[in-house]
Amino acid sequence: MDIITITKDNLEQEHICCALSGNKDCQVASKKAWMRERFDDGLVFKKGNVRGKCFIEYIPAENAWVPIKAEGYMFINCFWVSGQLKGQGNANLLLQACIEDSRQKGKKGLVILSSTKKRPFLSDPEFLRYKGFKEADTAAPYFELLYLPFDEEALMPGFKEHVKIPETEDAGFVLYYTHQCPFTAKYVPLIENIAKGRSVEFKSIFIETREQAQNAPTPFTTYSLFYRGRFLTNEILSEKKFEKIIDEMK
Repeated sequence: MDIITITKDNLEQEHICCALSGNKDCQVASKKAWMRERFDDGLVFKKGNVRGKCFIEYIPAENAWVPIKAEGYMFINCFWVSGQLKGQGNANLLLQACIEDSRQKGKKGLVILSSTKKRPFLSDPEFLRYKGFKEADTAAPYFELLYLPFDEEALMPGFKEHVKIPETEDAGFVLYYTHQCPFTAKYVPLIENIAKGRSVEFKSIFIETREQAQNAPTPFTTYSLFYRGRFLTNEILSEKKFEKIIDEMK
């Protein structure tokens, strides 16, 4: 499999693997706009030359949209190989390309957000540990910050203290999200409409800058839902799943 690096020059022509629709689709448009503004921050998006979910996206940790302390590391935003593209060594190829690029750029190692077990929208901890990643830090209720140091003397990264126990002071439902993931452009308005239709107290907070993200009350700024101050989930919810959560919270 050949690997393509998406840049400002080919962004409009290439599909982004997690959203295969055309550029006019709200999901594709929001994601590509987010990427376009991040390239100057060092964002790298490498994908297989296939039509499917087979890509790795990373950025210098100082510019990552996560509340971590990881100076000198490269942070992996998203790493996804799925469907018939799994089991063919594609994940190994993408990760190795990221490692080689990060070494050439003088980074201390890689950092990635994962969890105690495989969960939606978080990288598989079993695969990462198999590839040599180690636990650097944890945050409630299930987040793990894993890292792969290139130098064993490198300082260990960690979460910022304020997200060790994710919580807010808001009543009702509060959703923090970004357009780093294209699916938020479609699914956030859907659950906003559900909340409005059922007269449920709901507030969505769209994170628009790196500074906002690095000071957000959750390790997973792409999508985090709270209820009465307590973190509920990082899974990007369908209408049906959100309806179920509302019923459970009654």
